[in-house]
Amino acid sequence: MQTLHVNGYDMAYLDVGQSAGSRPPLVCVHGSLCDFRIWSPVLGPLTRNHRVVAPSLRHFFPEHWDGVGNTYSIAQHVEDVIGFIEKLDTGPLDLMGHSRGGHICFRVAQRRPDLLRRLILAEPGGELDGTLDPDYQPGPSLLAARIKASAEVIAAGDIDGGLQIFLDALEGPGAWKRLPATPKQLLRDNATTLIGQMHDQRPPFSKADAEAIKTPTLFIGGANTKGTLPKVLNALAANVQGSRVAMIPGTTHPMFEQAPQAFCTIVLEFLAS
Repeated sequence: MQTLHVNGYDMAYLDVGQSAGSRPPLVCVHGSLCDFRIWSPVLGPLTRNHRVVAPSLRHFFPEHWDGVGNTYSIAQHVEDVIGFIEKLDTGPLDLMGHSRGGHICFRVAQRRPDLLRRLILAEPGGELDGTLDPDYQPGPSLLAARIKASAEVIAAGDIDGGLQIFLDALEGPGAWKRLPATPKQLLRDNATTLIGQMHDQRPPFSKADAEAIKTPTLFIGGANTKGTLPKVLNALAANVQGSRVAMIPGTTHPMFEQAPQAFCTIVLEFLAS
């Protein structure tokens, strides 16, 4: 583990492997309740010919945040990822994000395409506005309500109870109970970040946002993912010019944990194209 001082914060990160030839690094941005450790299933295949740099976002493990303060937001994390890439100082690189991290990477590509060569979005998290969703209703989304319910339980001291609410809403009833001990602990280590996420003020995706992405983009989804995530993926992919879509059979939202070889094959083929 190493650190880079970015925007007044020491961002911890893993730096594994070496790029073959002139290939740029691949920076991997994790999603909600995760940290750089979430990428461990795919580090082996990805680092055979690539340098992989995986940061932990502000307030995630190895920090043990108390959930207090207003320094947790999509906007802050976008600024931090931009600052992190600038400090790596490698020239345009490849950027991959999963879930909430996918939303952050989307916004980085929207604001600073000069920093990127390729963009990979694995089921980016967020909502669609009325330009992409004919059923759009203004006001708090169902996802925001679930995050609030989970965060309030976590803030009251019941970590496992709050995580069960969140995970069962995302993956279906019983998802928390079925989860093995190791990934459960990773979620516990980051549980208080949901308190910050209650106040995220994450802007919805618009058609203009998607059309503004000019970086070559790959969308990856789990073929069995339920809820709004596939809807968001398909709407964005339809409006990001020249983008590609790959669905991994038999997987849901944590697709790179469920099928790491298939995930890496898709990513490496795209990076080599």
